[in-house]
Amino acid sequence: MDAKRILVVEDDESIAELVRDYLEINGFNVKVCRDGVEGLKSVNEEKYDLIILDVMLPGMDGFEILRRIRDEREIPMLIVSAKKEEFDKIRGLRLGADDYITKPFSPGELVARVNAHILKYQRLKSKFSNKEIEVLTIRGLEIQKDARRVMVNGKEINMAQKEFELLVFLAQNPNRVFSKDELFDKIWGLDSLGDAATVTVHIGRIRDKIEAEPSNPQYIETVWGAGYRLRN
Repeated sequence: MDAKRILVVEDDESIAELVRDYLEINGFNVKVCRDGVEGLKSVNEEKYDLIILDVMLPGMDGFEILRRIRDEREIPMLIVSAKKEEFDKIRGLRLGADDYITKPFSPGELVARVNAHILKYQRLKSKFSNKEIEVLTIRGLEIQKDARRVMVNGKEINMAQKEFELLVFLAQNPNRVFSKDELFDKIWGLDSLGDAATVTVHIGRIRDKIEAEPSNPQYIETVWGAGYRLRN
């Protein structure tokens, strides 16, 4: 089996080399780019199984790289940053990051998260690669599970991996209220790294994409004190 390819976009040489060493020891094929422009160019020219992004980069910051990549393709992306403020974490997740790790970090934990996200992405692709056609339709919202496509009033909407999984789960269980903890367990798994606040971030991103007025949602409703439901 070919080694999974990882792109590390990190301008701090010591951190970049540390991450490269740990990933290569664990069987990954790693490329390091030292600035944002070079990193984005590499993504557009080569194929990777996962991308690790610093936020504060010369040329183009990690948030902008994240936005540009997520607008065009689906690939696991992890942010590794010294920026610890909640605002930065939420911004990264809203732009489509699959994880946000603050520096200093344990290299072993980083490798574990890389493995976990690649495995989950492979399972998702396998899950929707069968030929059985299943389409969920709720008013103007259409979810094509086999093709992994979301349409709103005939317009295709790009969805990140966890956004799609979360939307599918809610659509398969319409009108039922799920707490944030329940949704986190269902989509991310009991052994996942993170917390239920991630659910709120992803719900916000889904609303931004499928709702005509995200502040007045017609599909995914907040049931105060209880959780969320997708109204049929």
